Amino acid sequence: MNANATRWLRFILGGGINTIFSYGIYLLLHHYLMYQLAYFFSYCIGIVFSYWFNSTVVFRVSLNIKAFFAFPSVYLLQYAISAFFLGIAVNIFGLSEKFSPLIVTVVMVPITYAMTKFMLHFFAKKSQ
Repeated sequence: MNANATRWLRFILGGGINTIFSYGIYLLLHHYLMYQLAYFFSYCIGIVFSYWFNSTVVFRVSLNIKAFFAFPSVYLLQYAISAFFLGIAVNIFGLSEKFSPLIVTVVMVPITYAMTKFMLHFFAKKSQ
């Protein structure tokens, strides 16, 4: 298997782990908060895990403080797009508040991969 395919598999694995973890947090918070707030907090926790996993396991670049603080900018854009899609799924299509985040996550995978790869490699080159 070539390096790109292996990297994609590691990205999908990490995304799967992160999705299960974040979704569990979402379901827990959904009992106490409106669905958009529950989604926001679970999403933020997922960003921290994603930075660590993508840096160390997927793209194998060094962790650094500048990348850590810049990394959320990728996810801010992804969050805006995801929250928009989540609202459409729930309010327009009438889909479940509990399951719609999973659908949105699948739609966002290729976009997130490209943005993550760019961001981590950009900061890896700057730190050399």
